[in-house]
Amino acid sequence: MRYRLSTILLCLILVAESPHASPLARSKFDPDSWVRAKVDALVGAARAFFDDDDSQPAYNRVLDSIARTIRRRKLTEDEGFANRYRELVEYIQAASLDQLPDHELGFTVPDKQYFRETSRFVQVPDFLMTRSFLRSVGRYETLDRAKAFLRKINSTRAPTDQLIFFSYTSRHLGTPDNDDSYRRLLIVVPGNTGARVPEKWVQFGVTDPGTRVRTRNLSVVSAIPNGDGTFNTYFKDYFRTYRRDGSISIKGRWELGYGDDNCARCHKSGVLPIFPEEDSVSPSELPAVEAVNRRFLTYGSPRFDKYLDESKFGPGLSSAKLEERGKRFGDGFNETVVGRAMSCTTCHRPERLGYLNWPMDQTVISSYINGGHMPLGSDLKESEREELYEKLIEEYFATDDTNPGILKAWLLGMRR
Repeated sequence: MRYRLSTILLCLILVAESPHASPLARSKFDPDSWVRAKVDALVGAARAFFDDDDSQPAYNRVLDSIARTIRRRKLTEDEGFANRYRELVEYIQAASLDQLPDHELGFTVPDKQYFRETSRFVQVPDFLMTRSFLRSVGRYETLDRAKAFLRKINSTRAPTDQLIFFSYTSRHLGTPDNDDSYRRLLIVVPGNTGARVPEKWVQFGVTDPGTRVRTRNLSVVSAIPNGDGTFNTYFKDYFRTYRRDGSISIKGRWELGYGDDNCARCHKSGVLPIFPEEDSVSPSELPAVEAVNRRFLTYGSPRFDKYLDESKFGPGLSSAKLEERGKRFGDGFNETVVGRAMSCTTCHRPERLGYLNWPMDQTVISSYINGGHMPLGSDLKESEREELYEKLIEEYFATDDTNPGILKAWLLGMRR
């Protein structure tokens, strides 16, 4: 009897462990149901990550789970699935790039390769590497000396080759080496489109008055117009190292082992316009702020060369149809002040400044809207700006089945 019972138990164990007999394996994989569930999970996790950076690990797990299932089940080789869910497949591939080893920048090539291939575009100009300038630009108390040096440089340059520079306090972003550091000196170094010499936006983090620990970051964002209404943009963060003998060296943040960030998360428009903290720019330098922002608008539509296909991230904020918006927020909403202000795509679309789509930085978006800078030319009350921000985000990330938001609808192929 014991032998028969043992035999039965052994058979049950073998059946339970057999992949052919398990309930999961016996149940047929339903790709449509799987996609609907995973898209809801992905959009929900993206919204949580947008609201709070601490939610990034949970978002990464959802993203990785979808990518893993697509690979394991070879769904990209299923022509029907790949055509029906083309947007989702391409989005997962593009959005997963920064999950790969050595792809912190979120580009199609490893970070080391990106920096090697783009080094000629993002080098710090030699005249900004002198010891005296680096010492004076390091602290707020000596910033006037740095500006005097830049004015002397300009005295030797042609009118069309003048540096544009000003110091300011950022409204929303600390430096990569210090989240609490907001002071900057921005220097725009003119380029030469015909010779493929990039225009460089060189930005030094400036140590606050009386602060002992130095702000080390120095960033270069370059722009090269392509002649077809677009421009390629390239990025690199550097850290300054202050030595006891008074020397200052500059080396890439990534090369120093400090890692890097997904560039496109913040830089949807390639180069970011500058909206300083109120009264942080001296009156004499306000024309320079206006000049650099006008210059940014002349570049064209942002592209990231061969390193990222921005079209794979789908439509952006405010790209919903009016009937969808009216259904979500009620009849007559489109004629309200806030409804009319939901117009990001007037400028932020592929043929102009690029979509504001996920991944995007909540601090940047919130600062521009609630800070009164976007949409351009709008005159909204504080409460209206708060409502505008909330509705733009709700409209983009909504997961309703009957009226899905912009991201969900696009991922499901409903916006073709």
